[in-house]
Amino acid sequence: MLVDKKTFKNDFKKKLMTLYAEDIDNSSKLHQYLALGSLIKEYSAQKWMNTNNQYAKESRKQVYYFSMEFLIGRLLGSNILNLDIYDICEEGLSELGINLEELQEVENDAGLGNGGLGRLAACFLDSMASLGIPGHGCGIRYDYGLFEQKIVDGYQVEIPDNWLRDGNVWEVRREDKAIVVKFGGEVIQTEKDGKLSFEHINYESVLAVPYDTPIIGYKNNTVNTMRLWRAETIDKDFDLESFSKGQYSKAVEHKYSIESISQVLYPDDTRIDGKILRLKQQYFFVSAGLKSIIRSYKKTGRPIEEIHNYIQVHINDTHPSIAVAEFMRILIDEENLPWDEAWKMTTEVMAYTNHTILAEALEKWSIELFKKLLPRVFMIIDEINERFCKEVFEKYNDLEKVHKMAIIADGSINMAYLAIVGSHSVNGVAKLHTEILKSRELHNFYEFYPEKFNNKTNGITHRRWLMKSNPRLCELITDTIGTKWIEAPEKLIDLIVYSEDENFKNKLHEIKQNNKIRFAEMVKAKYGISIDPNSIFDVQVKRLHAYKRQLLNVFNILNLYYKLKDDPNLDIVPRTFFFGAKAAPGYYLAKRTIKLINTVANLVNNDTTINGKIKVLFLENYSVSLAEKIIPCADVSEQISTTTKEASGTGNMKFMMNGAITIATLDGANVEIHEKVGDKNIVIFGMKKDEVMNYEKNKNYNAAYYYNNDPRIKRIVDSLIDGSLGVPKSEFEDIYKYLLANNDEFFVLKDFDDYVEAQNRINLLYKNQSKWLEMSAVNIAYSGDFSSDNTIKNYAKEIWHVNPVNIKLKKN
Repeated sequence: MLVDKKTFKNDFKKKLMTLYAEDIDNSSKLHQYLALGSLIKEYSAQKWMNTNNQYAKESRKQVYYFSMEFLIGRLLGSNILNLDIYDICEEGLSELGINLEELQEVENDAGLGNGGLGRLAACFLDSMASLGIPGHGCGIRYDYGLFEQKIVDGYQVEIPDNWLRDGNVWEVRREDKAIVVKFGGEVIQTEKDGKLSFEHINYESVLAVPYDTPIIGYKNNTVNTMRLWRAETIDKDFDLESFSKGQYSKAVEHKYSIESISQVLYPDDTRIDGKILRLKQQYFFVSAGLKSIIRSYKKTGRPIEEIHNYIQVHINDTHPSIAVAEFMRILIDEENLPWDEAWKMTTEVMAYTNHTILAEALEKWSIELFKKLLPRVFMIIDEINERFCKEVFEKYNDLEKVHKMAIIADGSINMAYLAIVGSHSVNGVAKLHTEILKSRELHNFYEFYPEKFNNKTNGITHRRWLMKSNPRLCELITDTIGTKWIEAPEKLIDLIVYSEDENFKNKLHEIKQNNKIRFAEMVKAKYGISIDPNSIFDVQVKRLHAYKRQLLNVFNILNLYYKLKDDPNLDIVPRTFFFGAKAAPGYYLAKRTIKLINTVANLVNNDTTINGKIKVLFLENYSVSLAEKIIPCADVSEQISTTTKEASGTGNMKFMMNGAITIATLDGANVEIHEKVGDKNIVIFGMKKDEVMNYEKNKNYNAAYYYNNDPRIKRIVDSLIDGSLGVPKSEFEDIYKYLLANNDEFFVLKDFDDYVEAQNRINLLYKNQSKWLEMSAVNIAYSGDFSSDNTIKNYAKEIWHVNPVNIKLKKN
């Protein structure tokens, strides 16, 4: 045992006194949270040091997971859980008159990510530590998150997400390990004894200062590291001469210019200065991360030529793909290795995960912008491209194919192509996604590098998304099948024999109902809206994007509303529809969709003639901590993206693990969920892959046909512009045009009828509570297959070639 209750209570009181000269009676909840967080970090410190020391002493191969996002959420509860002292802390604090759950609510969600990409990275870090895999995160320490979302008169309003306003108790600033990152300038090329050398001059220097956060493994001695970089000035950050002259803004403008690099997640890139800042961000953390890794490696005394045997860099989506070129630059310019040897080492070190098939997300940079900001790195990419194009031509003798596969073409650098060419592994994140990559989006590369391509279906950590988020369900599972599932989540399948057990199902229902009651109380307190815990909780929470089709969901709600207006006695189970999503500040259509959802909510919720049979609620400022509350009480999980557009999804897995029934297209990981649970335990609708691809290939889809031939669709679409929603007729004119004039890019109207029928099936299924609970139990039983522990085991074995390390606890 790490600590007993008596020791914990004494340690906590001492920490509170040491930090704030306060006792419990005179301390605020904020100070109590910060004292507890500081104490928990202290409890993990010995393990953290031992982990780092043992990795170094035993020359263990280590993984560095490079990602623009790490959506880690709150850490207090998960750290206490993983240290296996949750009951001790909860009971000890209770005896001191403090509620642990209330302290967890004090913690700000870390503003380090936005959606599934960042949450996946966080789950992976948790799984690596819990499995004893030597794996660390590398990213940016953003001063502000994407934004804090407020809904004002139905519109999204963005305000700064100042998540660091109370500090960050979990991080350790390591200014002694700072790295210099260089931007701009010129490159001088010289030749001596037949060898070229390159000198980078007149560059702008930025100091990258690392902030380390411990990633605590579950009930083991492993504590890995998430290292995030903050941009700071090297020399002066204050111009005293300008200040003395009254030029106050000029006195600090250099400091602010530098610090803007790590100021905010995803700055608006609709203008050129935003694009430059995004590229700066990507190079900043990649360069700092790689230099730091190589510096640590060289301290071991091993030759640089062997680095690929000890280091694995994983590129999470295209944002860090510049790592390929930067690693080459370091090996060639700073370590003086010849090109061919450096290239072989680079491709063995690098691995790449592709997360999308949307062209807009397969990142490209203009040559002009890139060359000016990163002149030497551009030269490296140019050389990589030239050599690769030569290989392609030698194989195919086809200039058109060379042009299609070129990393640099048509004035742009294709970063996904750079990542593919420069990595030994390229993986998709669901079977369907990988299949589409190989057969369509990246088919040329798959033909050229068939050995590189593989699939690793995403996963979620059951420790946060079941054990922490839904403790009563966790207790029921343990009481029913024992504890083996906690460390081997695939053992959840043992629940399958209880899916028809009425006693088990009754307990499952009671837990879900209590979760719904608690959430309804929270909604009443925050929004002033009364919702019925006995209604179906139908939930769609995810990033707001046209392909995720929140619009389809809204259209079904309007259809149901109009049916109730026509027949108030319509026999339906009352239903509460929840939405949660942030729209990118520059994404106009998404922001209009949020306004539409809130307009429909206002219309429906205030219409007494429908007898409260449906309610609609947009959950403001969706976050990890909010997800931990809504997911355990969801009855229906909306996974309704246009088939072939969602790479995987992980929300689908979280809802499944908590017993929600999925209504879904056969897209992303929905396909694999369907394969596991079978037709009877998921509600499938919509076009299949081949139908979508045929429409896109032949360009013969006609949205107007569905508008003109389905009176329900016509009524709904017309309501966007006829004033019947209670807003000016012009309010949703752009959505109307998007559907008809722009031909409904993601087939909302085509799938509408099938979606309505699927929702009708949900209504009928829910009426048979025994059957519904059986479906719920089956979903929970199969959810263990989607644990990120399983995913990480596959990454470790098949891509990274690393083994778990049993960290020995040594006390000083």
